Amino acid sequence: MNRLSRLTSTHIVYLVVLLTIIVGTVLVGSVGRSFFSTGNISDILTGTSVLGFIAIGQTLVILVGSLDLSVPYVISLSSLIAAGIMANQGANVLPGVLAALAISGLIGLAIGLVVSGLKVHGFIATLGMGLIISGYLATNYQGSSGQAPLSFRLIGATGLGPVPISTLIMLATAGLVLLMLNRTRVGHHIYAVGGDLGVARMSGIRTRTPIITAHVLCSVMAGLAGLLLAARLGVGSPTIGSQGGYDLLSIAAVVLGGTLLAGGKGSLVGTLGGVLIFAMLDNIMSVMQINPFLKDVVRGLVIVIAVAVYARRTVITRPPRFEKSATTAAREVSA
Repeated sequence: MNRLSRLTSTHIVYLVVLLTIIVGTVLVGSVGRSFFSTGNISDILTGTSVLGFIAIGQTLVILVGSLDLSVPYVISLSSLIAAGIMANQGANVLPGVLAALAISGLIGLAIGLVVSGLKVHGFIATLGMGLIISGYLATNYQGSSGQAPLSFRLIGATGLGPVPISTLIMLATAGLVLLMLNRTRVGHHIYAVGGDLGVARMSGIRTRTPIITAHVLCSVMAGLAGLLLAARLGVGSPTIGSQGGYDLLSIAAVVLGGTLLAGGKGSLVGTLGGVLIFAMLDNIMSVMQINPFLKDVVRGLVIVIAVAVYARRTVITRPPRFEKSATTAAREVSA
């Protein structure tokens, strides 16, 4: 157990990644297929792209002590805005992308202002924003809308060897966010505000800025995920975000990656490991043709076990609150 207590949560996540690869190799091999075939690796990496974007943003808002339940609806709205403006015209790709990201950023800004200014918890603020966007989508869109031109659809269909372009873009984005968290003042303030808002405020930190920044970036990441889905489908869809269940799945990937739901402690590298675990599990269960309902059972078990392991490690590694006095120690020895 002492060896386990020396491991960080990121170490544990990547040990689980290694274990999943070993188990996947055996199970996929048992049905006559190769886990390491080019097509299978490409499928796994493709599965990490959309969830990866959302989990990066969700990590930021959870680190700052908030949550974002509006991401599925921002994804759908982003795909519709982009595909609608593009209208199958190559010259409209850039305006479509910029408009989708700008609207996504404004949604995040509104949520951040509500959370930091009105002191509404992110759970409630993003739930309300999600309902507003959902109502707008249901009122104005009855089905797929717009059309992405071929040049934009190539982003979701091409790759370098088995590695899709979308995965490379997601990893580059993760690198920039990791740099922001570790090398910039606002990144350090995100950890400080999530750790203890009162202490951060008394330390002279302007606590509203990290909260607003985290929510804006989370919504922009959801917008990027919507653009990627529009590139894959070729059209915008009002239900593509909610059908994927990306709100709860992204939170699960962040928790599986070792980030505390209370905020202030976590790792983006761990989150990427959590995303990879979910992508591999989905791939393995698809190859094994497992019942879709059983997939959710497996995901749920993985999350519960991960949280239980982290909670157990926290209890073991937590130092005693009071040191034993010499008199108390002597009494225990004599007894």
